[in-house]
Amino acid sequence: MKNSATVCRRRTTSRFIKKLLAAHDCDEIDSLDEEHFVQGAIQLALAHNADDFLPEIIGYNLGYEQLPLHLLISGYELNELGIDPYYFTLHVTIDNADNGHARKAIAAIPQLAPSIADSGEYTRRILDGYRLNELGASTLSVIADFDLESELLSILAAKSAFGKNMHSDYCRVAGRSINDWLSQAADIPDFLAALVKEGWIRRGEPAANSRFWQLMQGPRAAMFGVFSAYELQVLEDWITLPAGPARVMPHRAQMRMLDRLANDAPSRPTTPRKLIRQHGAESASESNALRLLEERIGAAPDKTAAMQELVPLLAPHLHFAPLGLMATRLYSRLLDA
Repeated sequence: MKNSATVCRRRTTSRFIKKLLAAHDCDEIDSLDEEHFVQGAIQLALAHNADDFLPEIIGYNLGYEQLPLHLLISGYELNELGIDPYYFTLHVTIDNADNGHARKAIAAIPQLAPSIADSGEYTRRILDGYRLNELGASTLSVIADFDLESELLSILAAKSAFGKNMHSDYCRVAGRSINDWLSQAADIPDFLAALVKEGWIRRGEPAANSRFWQLMQGPRAAMFGVFSAYELQVLEDWITLPAGPARVMPHRAQMRMLDRLANDAPSRPTTPRKLIRQHGAESASESNALRLLEERIGAAPDKTAAMQELVPLLAPHLHFAPLGLMATRLYSRLLDA
């Protein structure tokens, strides 16, 4: 009965994530890199060879069931974006370290130790299994590697294979027919730039102001249904994001700047740029406060000064607000550096 209940819970949580992905049209996996399947392959391999790799399974499970900080942050931010966070908040509770999966994973180590003759070898193999959690794509690496424009170009390049023979010759941008633009995937970046230059896309404005967007969405959308909900979201985000210096700083650039502060390197004059996406801002005044915080931290002479600037914003009455959340993320990064 207990095993049946466990299987039922696992199937239920699997349905949660599948339903969530399908709701946002993100359930297509064929285009993902092999790196995204490494963790799944590890789990299948360990399960298939459980008799030979029991210590590694114990160590792997120990790392897998621990509650990461980013899960708490993700649950909060998904809710801000109107995305159901239940799958993630559910694991905050069922994986708790008091009586949840995290606790059971720790308890398994001494419970199974007597069956292993060499305790030193047992510990070493547990550690090896624990380290398997670091292989392949992770939540943090996927976030760090995501670039909005690169994602959009990949989407358009994939569409070009099917669209290069679907347009009339009178459809022209910058003197070239659409079919000609789409005939070579390498031309897609220039095609996107031409759409902006010719006024088909108006960067930094609501997507509805762009003629290109109106081809996908609207009463006379000639290309309705060509882009999935996810692809439309990527396109909309890219259109509404201002071009040039006002663009959001890529995640890795943010990390490099924080590393500079952590190493107490002298700051160099730079154009202030945004550190965190401002999805959580609820008003123009909040958005302005986030921008001012970004500028102050970016201008801090060293790590200590940056952290002192952030401390007042970590207070309980501010922590839950967008400004407090941003301050917490920055402070955590500096503290770990």
